[in-house]
Amino acid sequence: MASYEYSSKQELLETIHTLYLLLDAEFDGIDNTYKDTRIPEADKTPAEIIAYQLGWLELVRSWDQNELEGRAFLMPAQDYKWNELGGLYQSFYSTYSEYSLTELRSLFRQSEQQWLEWVGTLTEEELFIQGSRKWTGTKDNWPMARWIHINSAAPFKSFRGKIRKWKKHFPATLA
Repeated sequence: MASYEYSSKQELLETIHTLYLLLDAEFDGIDNTYKDTRIPEADKTPAEIIAYQLGWLELVRSWDQNELEGRAFLMPAQDYKWNELGGLYQSFYSTYSEYSLTELRSLFRQSEQQWLEWVGTLTEEELFIQGSRKWTGTKDNWPMARWIHINSAAPFKSFRGKIRKWKKHFPATLA
């Protein structure tokens, strides 16, 4: 079974939340002074990791909301194409640049809860049957659950490794 395949909505929800908790805990003890400090071993700063997640969680929910309301859904986002994701990421970082690490974590906690609530409203068919939403496209093997996985569970797991590398490089920033 591929890593994005789940046997049920409950398994998907539990995986997302578990990986969120593990990622969030990695930010414990990081001094806000260092939230924007970049190191060569990690392509994102602690603040950028959270801003990235805040941006994607909101964006994916907006695609679904727009479709349900009969409005156009622009993918990935207005003024950005799939081959221009670097610019999209920069827009996420800019949007959240003035927030402290504590504030970012609070926003992330709220966003993860909204994400879980949204996923909780979806039926098993909507999650696991390809084409249940137009925004998921017609590509085989890309049901909504896969989109949800690659925008939450997968980066929650990979960013945990990145923030751990960051923390090894800056042990003095930890309480």
